[in-house]
Amino acid sequence: MKTKKEEARKTVRNKYTSQFKEQALERADRDGIPKVAQDLGLAEAMLYSWRTKRRNRGLGRNGT
Repeated sequence: MKTKKEEARKTVRNKYTSQFKEQALERADRDGIPKVAQDLGLAEAMLYSWRTKRRNRGLGRNGT
């Protein structure tokens, strides 16, 4: 039986380019996050997170 440390070492984290994220979000705007997440093999939470970060970048310091 493997320990948690051994299992954690094998966890691979994918890094996605900003271009990939933006294209995925454009599709999500059209088709919905659940569908796009399933099509791309991503967790819905990841797309929601990317969308939130994109919205926050669009705001100024004072929220305008």
